[in-house]
Amino acid sequence: MTGAVSPDRRRFLTAGAAVLGAAASAQLWLPATAHGAETPLPDGVFSLGVASGDPLPDGIVLWTRLAPDPLNGGGMPDRVVPVEWQLAEDSRFRKLVRRGTAQARPEYGHSVHVDVRGLRPDRTYWYRFRTSGQLSPAGRTRTAPHPYSSGGSLRVALASCQNWQHGYFTPYADMLDQDPDVVVFVGDYIYESTPSATGVRRHEGTGEPFSLAQYRNRYAQYRTDADLAAMHANAPFVVSFDDHEVDNDFAGEIPQDPDKQPHDAFVARLTAAYQAFYEHMPVRASAVPNGPHIKMYRRLEFGRLARLNVLDTRQYRSDQATSQAGAQDPSLTMLGARQKQWLLNGLQESPARWNLIASQIMMAETDLKVGEGKLWFYDAWDGYQAERNRFLQEFKKVRNPVVLSGDRHLTMISDLKEDYADPDSAVVGAEFVGTSISSNGDQDQAAFRREWDPRRPDNPHWKLLDAHRGYHLFDVRRDGIDAQVRVVDTVRQPSATPSTLAKLRVEAGRPGVEVV
Repeated sequence: MTGAVSPDRRRFLTAGAAVLGAAASAQLWLPATAHGAETPLPDGVFSLGVASGDPLPDGIVLWTRLAPDPLNGGGMPDRVVPVEWQLAEDSRFRKLVRRGTAQARPEYGHSVHVDVRGLRPDRTYWYRFRTSGQLSPAGRTRTAPHPYSSGGSLRVALASCQNWQHGYFTPYADMLDQDPDVVVFVGDYIYESTPSATGVRRHEGTGEPFSLAQYRNRYAQYRTDADLAAMHANAPFVVSFDDHEVDNDFAGEIPQDPDKQPHDAFVARLTAAYQAFYEHMPVRASAVPNGPHIKMYRRLEFGRLARLNVLDTRQYRSDQATSQAGAQDPSLTMLGARQKQWLLNGLQESPARWNLIASQIMMAETDLKVGEGKLWFYDAWDGYQAERNRFLQEFKKVRNPVVLSGDRHLTMISDLKEDYADPDSAVVGAEFVGTSISSNGDQDQAAFRREWDPRRPDNPHWKLLDAHRGYHLFDVRRDGIDAQVRVVDTVRQPSATPSTLAKLRVEAGRPGVEVV
């Protein structure tokens, strides 16, 4: 990636997160008139709620975006607005541990990213923001365990694919009740599709987003979903993007339809989409975009229990293959040389009991052809087989690798095999393809079974296949991972009835996954 953001620029963007001295702190949370005669902001500046993300043992990112008119550009004046923040050990904010003032800048959509450091590991904290006499909702977050802690447990929720038009985000209401320590979101946070008159809910605007203003409005609409907002306010998220945050099935700087989107126009679209993504996500300044580039692959540690490698499977990939021979071309890359080596190093050198990989798209094989021969999805890892197979070989030497992915709008839980061309090859890991939050809506389950069940004999590594909406929940401990497939009965209504569709287990030291 060329032209990284300079360290000085990063310090400038995060300077507002610095903790204030005692004299300045005394001025916080007083009536608005105590802060000078600045023109008051419109009511409802915290309409998009609050969020936190990317937990460290000593730090967390706190987020909000000022937007009194969220679907019309935000509605903020074209000036820098100071935003006070507090972090406390209790929900009533009597035991403050950090506070300061961040600058909400118009060039970043008046978003606020506070990178708080100096916190205690494995602790719950509460946070809130204030500006112009208005107080945000309170959020709750949690730091990661101490780097050398090896015991305990970690509760992880896996989510992806939330199409506003296909339904309400009802699975988050159940996720909230399950109280995960962290939510891993592996892509398709928004959809770039045009408004549909037949959708359960209708996208804002008049067409696909292309400009920064249009992407901002689309993100703002999604952020107004009550269940999503509540989940963001109650647990830290670790986010990545897939294709629909920009354009369906894009690859690097190549759009889905190059004949309709010239290169320069698509680069401008990437630039807008990545900036809007940054503005609406609780991520660090390392993710501040540089034009059509954004650094999103990263690694998070949860003590010695789990290492989470978050991939970027869009920005550095070769264009998709169009044939079986193309899918096996060793020159094709999903991750690019630098990210690929970064992942290999992180797996080889990991001190963690569990090595988790957040991949936007499915790694295990999906043979779509019933009977002899093979037919693959070329957008998934099946379309980049040489690189995928290299990782599967490496997994034999990695302690407890587990891949968490999305994209498919269905639950597909599989053993990862050393060589899918050889049915007798060794099992080297497990993969959980999480179903969607709302994408594909309430599917016809009988039709799904008619389409997919005949393929199961050709894919003996599949352990579970289902098309309900929901998410996956993992309780990670030293001896194993207990997984639940949590589903809802509908996303066509604002509320739904949740249930556990299945329970699964991954035993430490025994590659693969079993239905309990």
